[in-house]
Amino acid sequence: MIGSARFDAIRGRLLWFEADPVLAGEGEAVRYVEDGLLVLRDGRIESVGEAGALLKALPAGARIADYRPYLVMPGFIDPHLHMPQTQVIASYGAHLLEWLEKYTFVEEQRYADAGVAAAASRFLLDELLRSGTTSAAVYCSVHPASAEALFSQGEARGMRLVAGKVMMDRAAPAALLDTPQKGYDETKALIARWHERGRLSYAITPRFAVTSSEAQLEAAGALAAEYPGMHIQTHLSENQEEIETVARDFPWSEDYTAVYERYGLVRKKALFGHCIHLSPRERQALGEAGAAAIACPTSNLFLGSGLFDLVAMRRSEPPVRVGLATDIGGGTSYSMLQTAAAFYKVLALKDERLTPFEAFHMLTLGNAEALGLEGRIGTFRPRVEADLVVLDNRATPAMAQRMERVETLFEELFVLMMMGDDRSVAATCLMGAEAYRRP
Repeated sequence: MIGSARFDAIRGRLLWFEADPVLAGEGEAVRYVEDGLLVLRDGRIESVGEAGALLKALPAGARIADYRPYLVMPGFIDPHLHMPQTQVIASYGAHLLEWLEKYTFVEEQRYADAGVAAAASRFLLDELLRSGTTSAAVYCSVHPASAEALFSQGEARGMRLVAGKVMMDRAAPAALLDTPQKGYDETKALIARWHERGRLSYAITPRFAVTSSEAQLEAAGALAAEYPGMHIQTHLSENQEEIETVARDFPWSEDYTAVYERYGLVRKKALFGHCIHLSPRERQALGEAGAAAIACPTSNLFLGSGLFDLVAMRRSEPPVRVGLATDIGGGTSYSMLQTAAAFYKVLALKDERLTPFEAFHMLTLGNAEALGLEGRIGTFRPRVEADLVVLDNRATPAMAQRMERVETLFEELFVLMMMGDDRSVAATCLMGAEAYRRP
C-alpha cells in the first residue's frame, strides 16, 4: 500500500450508522461517540466505543492516531463515476447525447494509450482520497488498457474499487467500438486477471442500451449468467432523447428497463445510473430485483436531464435501493459533500427534504448497501474494513463563522453537507493507514 503504516487505534469524535434513519429512526440508526476509539487489527475494526475504556486494553506502544476534535466517519463511497472523463468536466452547453458526441467520445479515444489511462487513473484516485472517498464504482473506457491502469492504481493504494471496461458496439466513433464477441472476450480476460484480487471487484459494464446492440446485450447477459454474484453497471433513463432512442432501437420493449430485463441484467448488485424518468412499473422491477438506482444530482442539473424522485423510489413496492454518486465528469464535483448538497437542492425543488442524517447515511452505509458491500465497508462494525474520513467543520472562515451558532450534531452535519468540500477533509485512511493528509 502507498502511504503510512497501519494504526492500531484511531481516536476522535466517531459517527456511523447502523441502519437507514428514515426506516429505523435516528435513535436506532445513528451512533455517535464524543470521545471514541476504533481499535484495529490487520486493517479491520476489532472494536469501537468510548476511548476511556478501550485505551486501557491497548498494548504498550500501540500506534494511535488522535484526530480530536475532528469528526471521524466511515469513508465516503461513490457508486458511479467515469475515469476517462476527468478532463471533460465543465464542458459547456449540451444535453446528454450531444455532450457524449461532442466531448466525451472525443476524449475517450485517447484512452487506447496506456500512458494516458495510467495518468488519469492516478489523478482520479488521488482526487477521490483528497475528497474523503475511499471506495468507488468506476467506468473505464472501451479499451482494456484503461481498466488495467485503474485496477493497477487501485491495488497500489489498497482501495476498494468496483470497475469495468465499457462494452459498446454502435452509436459512437469507430475507435471506441468493440464487437459483441470482442467485448465478451476482453471482459472475461479482465475478470480473470483482476476480479477479487485484493480489494478489487469487476463490474460487467455495457455502457447503455443506446451504444449496445441486442447481440452485445446478449453477450453481457451471458457474462452475467456466468458470474451471478458480480456487479453490473450501466445507465438508465437519464434523458428524454435517450429514452426515445432506446424505444426506437428496441421496438419490442415495454419500456427502457425491460431492455435490460430481457438480457438478465436487472438483479442484485446491478447499478443503474440516473433513473430519473422511470415509470411505476420500472421502479417496481428494480425493487423486486434488488437492483440499485444511483442518483447523480450535479450531473443531472448540469446537463439539464431532470430531477431524481427519491420519494417515489421509497414508496415503490418494494422500495428501490438508492445510491448517491458524483458521476464525474457529467458531474461537476469530486466531493461527496458537494454532491449531497446538490441532492438536497434537487429534492427541495420537488418539495422534498433530505436531512443531514439521511445524507451521511447515503454517503456511507447506504452506498455500501447499494453496492452490496455492507459487510465490508460503510460503517464501524467489527470486522469491517477500516476506511474512514476525518472531517473538519471549521475548514473555511465561512464555516467557522457559521459553526459559532451550531448547537447540535444535526446542525453540524448540515453545515458540513451544505458548505463543505475537499477542504473539509483533514485526512483519509484506507484499511487503517493514512492515505491522505491535508497540507
